Amino acid sequence: MKLTPNYYRDRVCLNVLAGSKDNARAIYEAAEGHVLVGVLSKNYADVESAVADMQEYAALIENALSVGLGAGDPRQSQMVSLISQRVQPQHVNQVFTGVGTSRALLGQGQTIVNGLVSPTGHPGYVKISTGPLSAGLPDAIVPIETAIAMLKDMGGSSVKYFPMGGLKNRDEYEYVARACAEHDFWLEPTGGIDLENFEPIVEIALQAGVKKVIPHIYSSIIDSTTGNTRPQDVNTLLESVKSLLA
Repeated sequence: MKLTPNYYRDRVCLNVLAGSKDNARAIYEAAEGHVLVGVLSKNYADVESAVADMQEYAALIENALSVGLGAGDPRQSQMVSLISQRVQPQHVNQVFTGVGTSRALLGQGQTIVNGLVSPTGHPGYVKISTGPLSAGLPDAIVPIETAIAMLKDMGGSSVKYFPMGGLKNRDEYEYVARACAEHDFWLEPTGGIDLENFEPIVEIALQAGVKKVIPHIYSSIIDSTTGNTRPQDVNTLLESVKSLLA
């Protein structure tokens, strides 16, 4: 079972949500395998039911599974870790304080474990108090360089930068991208990404020199009637990646 994502040209892998198992398979084909398919822990009543269902998802898409929190909900942190321990997916979404638990329970260093940090309104600084208790207290704001070092201490793979609001915080995002490149860390831009702003958001990270970029594109490409991600939009995103890395 492959534990590492299938990056396009070893640089970019998409991250999108699946509304069903059939949708997951269609997404995977549309992205030519260069995708992580998100399934949210929040949609399950308990760990047992989540593990059983996510294992079925993983079997359909060569384990290109991304275990999600659900809108960055810190209350899902422990559940995500427990699910990931048993499913062994290629990708785990975590709040900042949940990274160490996920890595330890995974028992290996190949699966991507991101750590959620948020914009602050001040370039160079990020909010790291994104955990179940800390999210409800005054913001803990630190230099992005320190946040990266702390994530490395905990066994993290990447910064999940959320909520970005698309390019609303462009100067902050550019700083984060440069810091990730300088400190040999990976980057996952998340929040408000759509077919229009996708290319410039990914291009900023690539031009900064980030080695691995995993952009999350969620609600903007989901059919509101079916709840499924549109495979044709996933293919459009892949073509954008190909043009950026041509």
